[in-house]
This record gives sequence, C-alpha cells and structure tokens, in this order.
Amino acid sequence: MIVTTTDFIPGYEVEVLDVVFGNTVRSKHLGKDITAFLKGLVGGELEEYTDMLTDARREAMNRMANEASRLGADAVVNVRFTTSTTGTRAAELLAYGTAVRLKKA
Repeated sequence: MIVTTTDFIPGYEVEVLDVVFGNTVRSKHLGKDITAFLKGLVGGELEEYTDMLTDARREAMNRMANEASRLGADAVVNVRFTTSTTGTRAAELLAYGTAVRLKKA
C-alpha cells in the first residue's frame, strides 16, 4: 500500500474510491504525566509525550491503510494528520486521505 501526502503518484492515473480515516485516542498514566510535568518545569523535550504521539501516529496510519485495503485501494493519497484534546488527559490523533486504485499511465 502506497501512502503519500501528494495528490498524485508519478506514472499512474488514479481512480478515486473514497475518503478513509484512522484514529486513536491515547493518554499516559499518572506516573508518566508527573514525569513530563517535572521536565516541563526545566525545559526540554517531553519524551513521554513524543513516544505516545509517535505510537498514535503509527496506529492511526495503519487503521487508515486497513480501511483503504477493505475498499480495494492500492494507495492513499493526500494524507493529512490532525490532533485534538478529547479529555483532560487524552489526545486524539486522526489520519485521513483519499483511497485510490492505480492504473499505469
């Protein structure tokens, strides 16, 4: 499965199937939140949250690609990400794009 942020794939014509989504909502346990809070006081990267969002992005992309596969897609083009807060200690990461079938040009 090709996943790209571009709206085309060189050498191919695309047949648009549908918009596909993948999301996940994540939170860290209290111990990691406290560690991140203390690091935030002195500055620097909050690795606990970086790791959480890296895992969330990977999971959201996998879910989006799986939805595209169920539609019979060869690729997902024009992929975008967005995040939102869904609670006091939780964040959603959403991946979305257009599922397409590819034909050699």
